[in-house]
Amino acid sequence: MNDLFITALLVVTLFLILGSGVWIGLSLSGVAWVGMQLFSSRPAGDAMSVTIWGSSSSWTLTALPLFIWMGEILFRTRLSQDMFKGLAPWLQALPGRLLHTNVAGCTIFAAVSGSSAATCATIGKMTLPELSQRGYPDNMVIGTLAGAGTLGLLIPPSIIMIVYGVTADVSIAKLFIAVLGSIYAGIATATEAAAVGVVGAMVLSAAQGSLNWSSFKESLMGATRLYCMIALILAGASFLTLSMGYIGLPRHLAEWIATLGLSQFELILALTVFYIVLGCFLDGISMVVLTMGVIMPTVQKAGIDPLWFGIFIVLVVEMAQITPPVGFNLFVLQGMTHCHLDASADEALSS
Repeated sequence: MNDLFITALLVVTLFLILGSGVWIGLSLSGVAWVGMQLFSSRPAGDAMSVTIWGSSSSWTLTALPLFIWMGEILFRTRLSQDMFKGLAPWLQALPGRLLHTNVAGCTIFAAVSGSSAATCATIGKMTLPELSQRGYPDNMVIGTLAGAGTLGLLIPPSIIMIVYGVTADVSIAKLFIAVLGSIYAGIATATEAAAVGVVGAMVLSAAQGSLNWSSFKESLMGATRLYCMIALILAGASFLTLSMGYIGLPRHLAEWIATLGLSQFELILALTVFYIVLGCFLDGISMVVLTMGVIMPTVQKAGIDPLWFGIFIVLVVEMAQITPPVGFNLFVLQGMTHCHLDASADEALSS
């Protein structure tokens, strides 16, 4: 069946399910189930159970709830207020003023976590209330946070860079050097760093006299609710990615681009459009894994440096985090703020 027709059918199905008020994570799973049931020979129920369990039981995900809990604890101390008071004199002269705290905070936190979702959720917990109280427009606050949250993909430790390095046979160390000029010599994993961050947040809270049984329970329950929302979205996105892979849409699109015989510049333009469109429906890791086997021979044949191309891939994958209808950072922020984010983020990012 025509790939364009299948894509259009799945997009319409997604909007219909979302429009009916179903949770985002369940909507993604529903679309994936429809795709596998109609266009794949593999049983959809079996694929759903295996994929959801695999995405939920990953050890690397343990850092996410810990980082979110750290943000909840800090949110209930004076640290966020003190941070804004300290940064205000330095940022008043810049266009956007305190909106730059989103960018600076996400940049620093991304260097620790490597996770776009954790960066968005943790920094958002501190900055969204403070900037709102200071009268900053919601669309600008949410838009800058959504965009800056994607920095977790570009700054080491970057999971996307590691995945690209493995699939494209490119030195991961050289990829990291091409981001920042040096390699971080870490002494702890992201999960260990998250655990240390939670302990440090508790120590700060206790030192300020704001740590009691009530605030501890509120922070724990707040982190649990937020992570459950994110985990459900992750599970739905993983199942949708598997469904797309079985249907073969990413591979067919990549093979079609490879047959066009484009120049270097034309090829990069075509791949930019290709990955932006693909990013509307798949997460970043899946985009890389599903397309590199077909795209890399075409890129190398065109004489494009694989190292440079890796940085290009990370940048276009960052855009996928904030591209509707399946923009993961937008989903995270929508769950935190209950706002309709597509227009807000687009307006802020374009201004």
